[in-house]
Amino acid sequence: MIEYRRSNKELDALNFWRKLAVPKRMVWADDAVRDLRDLIRRTKPAVAHFHNTFLMISPAAYYACRQMGVPVVQSLHNPRLLCPSANFYRNGSVCQDCLGKTPPWPGVVHGCYRRSRLQTALVAGMLTTHRLLKTWQQQVDAYIVFTEFYRQQFINGGLPAEKIFVKPHFVDPDPGKREGSPGSYALFLGRLDPEKGVRTLLRAWQRVGSKLLKIRGDGQLRGEVEDFMQRNPGSVEAIGRLSSEDLSRLIKGACFLIWPSEGYYETFGLVAIEAFACGVPVIASKVGVLADIVQDGRTGLHFVAGDAGDLAGKIEWAFAHPQEMAAMGRNARQEFETKYTAGRNYEMLMNIYRTCIEQAAARKTSS
Repeated sequence: MIEYRRSNKELDALNFWRKLAVPKRMVWADDAVRDLRDLIRRTKPAVAHFHNTFLMISPAAYYACRQMGVPVVQSLHNPRLLCPSANFYRNGSVCQDCLGKTPPWPGVVHGCYRRSRLQTALVAGMLTTHRLLKTWQQQVDAYIVFTEFYRQQFINGGLPAEKIFVKPHFVDPDPGKREGSPGSYALFLGRLDPEKGVRTLLRAWQRVGSKLLKIRGDGQLRGEVEDFMQRNPGSVEAIGRLSSEDLSRLIKGACFLIWPSEGYYETFGLVAIEAFACGVPVIASKVGVLADIVQDGRTGLHFVAGDAGDLAGKIEWAFAHPQEMAAMGRNARQEFETKYTAGRNYEMLMNIYRTCIEQAAARKTSS
């Protein structure tokens, strides 16, 4: 495998006059095109797999590859092609005002990218130019998304359905399923930020009472978590940084994981897959990717996003039904083995590559 990397930190070294050319390179980066053409001549790759072209590489890279007969695969790690801020999130809630709009003017009006109308306008200009050029439809052979939920979002946004493949992330090495009975505590892993549902979780835990919640994470709401711990001694335990082995033991010791994200669309949920790998079920918000990954009643439970009362009810039910939760944990482990191992991911990726290579060969023959 040969890597071509660029960093947006390169912008820091540019002088004033060269920075004036940044809007142009967001649309078409000539130096990246030259680099890639030279790299392709020297190495003759079978396929080019992009993870991010914003902004130092630009979508012009697709043209360089296709013109030299190299099929193009693009992993969509966020909804940048549909949303200038790349997160479907504004003012504390889900926002899809730009979905399907060319140009994506609502994002400019609200200054969604870096809270700047000017910078958002530049991103919107890049998106608009390449939509008009049909870059996304014609220059990319395959897109990779990580859940069916996001596949539907990109189809709704105008990408060709036949080019969008679902290949999730994976956990490696396999931590192995837990042995013995489920643990006696619930677990939260993640950033302590509002969109992660931390406040909803704390409100729900206030209702649960005597059970123990272990929290591993840091973020802007850390002070609120510490204040909750002081007001409710023995109810919540904060966990510091852990090695991967200790983290696996922490997960395996939990009765269940709580994944309460709300108000925005996560692109994946590796934390849930880590729980699945350990044979631990997940209580998740019934929203977006979360509802896609966690199957209600099979690998965990759903609750209404932002509803502390509903979450508290699901937590109490889970603690009161250990056998049912243990069965969900076994199903979660089976789900991991079926979808989220390194071996299964490699197989899916190679199938996508083979499809693109065959299509490129057919184009060459027909021309």
